[in-house]
Amino acid sequence: MLATLDGDQIVLPGLASAHSHAFQRALRGHCQRTSASQESFWSWRGTMYALASKLDPESLYDLARFAYAEMAMSGVTAVGEFHYVHHQASGQPYDNRTELSEVMIRAAQDVGIRICLQRVLYQRAGLGKALEPGQERFVDARLEDALADVETLHSRYANTPGVTIGLALHSVRALSLDWIREASDFAKKKQLPLHMHLSEQRRELRECEQEHGTTPVALMRDNDVLDERFVAVHATHLSEAEVRALGDARSFVCVCRTTERDLGDGQCDSRALHQAGARLCTGIDSHAICDPFEEARAIELDQRTADEGRTRVADATELLAAASAHGYASLAMEDSCAADEIRLDAGDPALVGATASHLDDAVIYGASPRAIESVRVGGVRLVEAGKHRDYQAIRERYEQAFIALLNRAQIR
Repeated sequence: MLATLDGDQIVLPGLASAHSHAFQRALRGHCQRTSASQESFWSWRGTMYALASKLDPESLYDLARFAYAEMAMSGVTAVGEFHYVHHQASGQPYDNRTELSEVMIRAAQDVGIRICLQRVLYQRAGLGKALEPGQERFVDARLEDALADVETLHSRYANTPGVTIGLALHSVRALSLDWIREASDFAKKKQLPLHMHLSEQRRELRECEQEHGTTPVALMRDNDVLDERFVAVHATHLSEAEVRALGDARSFVCVCRTTERDLGDGQCDSRALHQAGARLCTGIDSHAICDPFEEARAIELDQRTADEGRTRVADATELLAAASAHGYASLAMEDSCAADEIRLDAGDPALVGATASHLDDAVIYGASPRAIESVRVGGVRLVEAGKHRDYQAIRERYEQAFIALLNRAQIR
C-alpha cells in the first residue's frame, strides 16, 4: 500500500510525468474540430509545427510555466521534458545554444517542481525527406554540437537540486542509425537516462522497415541501445519478440494514454510488457489532458477494454508505483520520490468511503485533481487548497502569451 490515511487526508508520494511537451498545452481545445476529411496524427503534427515555429524564449517560458503549474495542481511533482525546440525559427542557434533548454528548467524551478530536461537529438525529417516548415529549429547539423549541448547542461546543473539532465532520441525517422548508436554510447558513458519515441504510429514501422529492414524496437535491440536507463515512449505497436526485448533489458515503457487516445495512436500491450519485466511509467505528453490519476488507471482500464476482461495488467498499488516511483526512476530521480508529498481530501465525493485497506484502489480508480489539497516538493509547499501559490499571475501571463501565439500561428 503506497497511500496512507492521515486524519481527513490521503497522503501519496510524489507523482511523475515522465514525458511532456509543455508548449503543446496551448493547443488544448484548438485541435479537436475536424477541418479536413482525414484527420490524423500527421495533420495534428502540422498544427503543432505551426505553433512551434512562432515560439520565442519569453512565450515558451510563459507556456511552460503555466503547464507546470497545472501539473503541480494536478499532483505532478516531477516532469520529464522531452525538449526539441532548440534554435531560432530560421534554424540558426541562439548565441547561447542551450537558451531554450534553460528556459524550460527555469519555468519548472519557478513553479517549484522537479525537472529532467531531456535534450532531444533531431537530425532530419526522415530518410530523403526535406524539412517541413517549423522543423528547422529542431535540427542540429552536427551530432557533436548536440552532444556538446548535453555536456553543457549536465555540467551547469550537476549540483542543482531538483534538476537532472537526460538525452533523448526523437524517433527512428528523425535520426540515422549512426547518430542513434553514437548517442546511445554517449548516454551509457555518462549514465544518463535515454528516452525515445518508439513505435508510436504504424507509418513509423513501415518507414523503419524500408530503411533498416526491421522494426524500431528490434533495431534498438540489435544495436545494443536497450538497457535499464532506456525509456521507450508509447511502444504502441510491438511484436512479441520486441516486448520480450524491452522486458529482458528492464527498460522503461512510458505509456501516455490520454495523448495516445487523442492522436489515434493505438494502444500498447501493457499487460504483456508488464509481464515481460518492462517497467511501466506514465506521461502527460501533449497536455491534451492534465490528470496523472487518469494516466495511471488508463493503463489498466484500456487493457480491460481491449481484452474484454478485468485486472489485466496490474493491481492498484503497482499502477500507483508506475505513476510515482517508476516515473521518478526513469528521470534519474530515484532518491527524490519519498521527499515529495501529495495530500488528497478524503472527503472529496470521489473518495468518500475509502478504507485504509483499499486506499490505493480508491485513489487509482476514483481520484482526480479536484481532490488535491496540498502538494509539497522537497518540503516546500507549492499548492494549498488546490491552487498553486502563484496561480493568478502565472495564468494571466499564459493567457496573453497563448492568444498572441495562436494568432501568429493562424490557429483558430
